[in-house]
Amino acid sequence: MKLAKYSFGVGDRFAHQGRAQLEAFCLLEQHGVVVAPVWNKSNREHHFVGSEPLSVLAAASDAVRDKAWKHDWYVDADHIQLATVDRFIDCSNFFTIDVADSIGKSASSSDMDSFVARHGELIGRVSISGLNRELEFTAESVRRVAEKYYLATQQAGEIYRHIANKKGASHFVSEVSMDETDAPQTPSELLVILAALADQKIPLQTIAPKFTGRFNKGVDYVGDLTKFEEEFSEDIAVIAFAIQQYGLPDSLKLSIHSGSDKFSLYPIIRRCMLRSGVGIHVKTAGTTWLEEVIGLAESGGDGLKLVQEIYEYAVDHIDELCAPYASVIDIDRRQLPSRDVVRTWSGKEMAAAIRHSQHSPEFNKHIRQLLHVSFKLAAKAGTRYTDLLQKNEPIVSQQVTTNIWERHLKPLFIGG
Repeated sequence: MKLAKYSFGVGDRFAHQGRAQLEAFCLLEQHGVVVAPVWNKSNREHHFVGSEPLSVLAAASDAVRDKAWKHDWYVDADHIQLATVDRFIDCSNFFTIDVADSIGKSASSSDMDSFVARHGELIGRVSISGLNRELEFTAESVRRVAEKYYLATQQAGEIYRHIANKKGASHFVSEVSMDETDAPQTPSELLVILAALADQKIPLQTIAPKFTGRFNKGVDYVGDLTKFEEEFSEDIAVIAFAIQQYGLPDSLKLSIHSGSDKFSLYPIIRRCMLRSGVGIHVKTAGTTWLEEVIGLAESGGDGLKLVQEIYEYAVDHIDELCAPYASVIDIDRRQLPSRDVVRTWSGKEMAAAIRHSQHSPEFNKHIRQLLHVSFKLAAKAGTRYTDLLQKNEPIVSQQVTTNIWERHLKPLFIGG
């Protein structure tokens, strides 16, 4: 299965916003740009919410039918590992293979010897079109990179073959995630990683490397924009070289994880896409759930009351809620208003604090991040929450569509 040139991942924690999400893609299509939606939900998110992977496929299928979407679309088994993949086999056609746990763990010495011997083309100076310098390798430097990443690529191959044996190799898209690690990969490391993944015979469609800077959940990028553009451009060049050198699929492209709300990066990504002519995959990080919360707050009444209750509980249980996401959030607890203050807010005030409008003095990125990781509290509310979504569907769906269209797809694929 070949992934569309442009694809954009959207999460839907409670499987109520598929139509509203797809409406944003339909608006983009009206401007002459087709981007494939990829509905993603991880095993951890299913566990927190108490849902099954089939629910994602069902909601996406309903949206595609109701919106008469005629283009490619995908359902992503997000961040799966060998222990969790089987429940996604029948209902997903996109698999994000997460091998972060194996990064830094060395494979056997004989595997290292074989890899270095097999890739003599890497030894010496490697000239890559699009890079301002040659990459220089020795047998020792190739081995050092392999010692950090080769076991992870072996694990990726094992997971890929497991899926292919059960599903059929032509029936899904493969992505490998290398982003959840401490340090960004250099161009030299990325080239060695791609050589190793090619050895595993994975028909790789996207790869998610670790970039410089912070990709916190639901808020803007924190880091050096010039450095990011340099890294992003170099990664594009390395991928183009590896496609030719190792016979990887010509549709292979970069994937940006936690790409939602990285507003300062969108002009850079767009420039790089236009300059190089490559595709892109951007994976958002559950911000549809936040748009639901904003819509319920603006609806007032019972919707606002539930949002206030969720916030109050989250403030009291911040350590528990933030622990699974500690590496991708930065919350200054001093900037979180007290329960008593939030209880006095109107729906518009609550919504304005959460909505990611960077120029609004009312926006509070610390509240937004805390609520981002608090979706399990809505799951605990059960039908009270989902009934309110249905009751206030017009205002909630408007928030969802506007967020994806105005703040994400439009700047990335149209500009301005």
